[in-house]
Amino acid sequence: MGGAEDAPRAAAANGHGNGATVEEKLDELRRLLGKADGDPLRIVGVGAGAWGSVFCALMQDAYGHLRDKVQVRIWRRPGRAVDRATAEHLFEVINAREDVLRRLIRRCAYLKYVEGRLGDRTLYADEILRDGFCLNMIDTPLCPLKVVTNLQEAVWDADIVINGLPSTDTREVFGEIGRYWKERITAPIILSLAKGIEASLDPLPRIITPTQMISNATGVPLENILYLGGPNIASEIYNKEYANARICGADKWRKPLAKFLRQPHFIVWDNSDLITHEVMGGLKNVYAIGAGMVAALTNESATSKSVYFALCTSEMIYITHLLEEEPEKLAGPLLADTYVTLLKGRNAWYGQKLAKGELTLEMGDSIKGKGTIQGVSAVDAFYELLSQDSLSVMHPEANRSVAPVEMCPILKALYKILIKRELPPNSILQAIRDETMYDPRERIEMAQGHSLYRPSLLGQPKGDAKA
Repeated sequence: MGGAEDAPRAAAANGHGNGATVEEKLDELRRLLGKADGDPLRIVGVGAGAWGSVFCALMQDAYGHLRDKVQVRIWRRPGRAVDRATAEHLFEVINAREDVLRRLIRRCAYLKYVEGRLGDRTLYADEILRDGFCLNMIDTPLCPLKVVTNLQEAVWDADIVINGLPSTDTREVFGEIGRYWKERITAPIILSLAKGIEASLDPLPRIITPTQMISNATGVPLENILYLGGPNIASEIYNKEYANARICGADKWRKPLAKFLRQPHFIVWDNSDLITHEVMGGLKNVYAIGAGMVAALTNESATSKSVYFALCTSEMIYITHLLEEEPEKLAGPLLADTYVTLLKGRNAWYGQKLAKGELTLEMGDSIKGKGTIQGVSAVDAFYELLSQDSLSVMHPEANRSVAPVEMCPILKALYKILIKRELPPNSILQAIRDETMYDPRERIEMAQGHSLYRPSLLGQPKGDAKA
């Protein structure tokens, strides 16, 4: 791969997306937003995890050379020190990449990494991000980014805000942002990358997604808030591995943004079903943790992993029938996202480390070098929701009503391991080896043969159109 600084020139020369050049695509979006000449389009990332940082770097690489028409910046909290071991590894990464090494020397920034390697200086996460190094993804250097550590300064005049925060931080940070936006005349566009959910049990059990949290916290109408997700790994996307994603939301903005975001190696489709796609992004993280555990506990046994995959996908299909009136539409996107997460995602990695004893639950779900493991909070939320008696379904053998979670033994096992901490990680094997377990096909037939759909779970009366 060539240097990141070469990307803008290549993009400017070649263009991408329906034959339009980069500048034409930018001009089109500027017109839709009513931007005057001399007033740059301001794209602001909030949160600097792997995907949030890569997303902003993709925008900077593609459009950053058009400085009079667009500005890209990213906010992250200040004060996060880089430990000595990470500084040493970062120095190795820098010296292994001639393009990165030359860039740092040109910017007179190399010496601080030498001092960090020697332990003579403390490096900080916001400092290294300015040079193109994300703390959660040290092995993949990005282009230099404009980093702002004051949240108000970062977002007050933003036209497009990228939510790169974990779902568990979204409500708090956007609550603060909402106070800064009280005097705004026009609402910004917000594009959320977060995959996670919260459970609300009062007055009815329902799921709350990051886009809903953002709308509630800021007052920005849901038509201005979109979700982008898909089967992809952040570092591979930045290294120009071919990938696709889906942008979901209201008609007004999703098609223009899909066109704006599309690149030759990053294809963006669009869909109107915002909330359901968000929820599916959180659901696959639940089962990815268990997949990592099974892989580690069985020494990567292909047979055991396939048994787990069959069982967990049958549970996911069962749950989608509770959430969606036409769940078949979600099968492809959900399985693709699940597949890539099981192969290389942080949730599967976390499950492996737990099972091997290299991590413990007492360490929490925010892990150095990886960020927040969002599957942990998703296990809690899905279990709490599906254990409510008000959502009861008919048990096929006991011929009585039970909470939906009783039909999801893997979810129950993960809850007891990760949340209640009643069972050790190796108990996940017991869950998949239970002799009384249903054939996965039977669970799918149960879901298809009964009216399971509970529209209230997504906060809408039956028959209402989706957001």
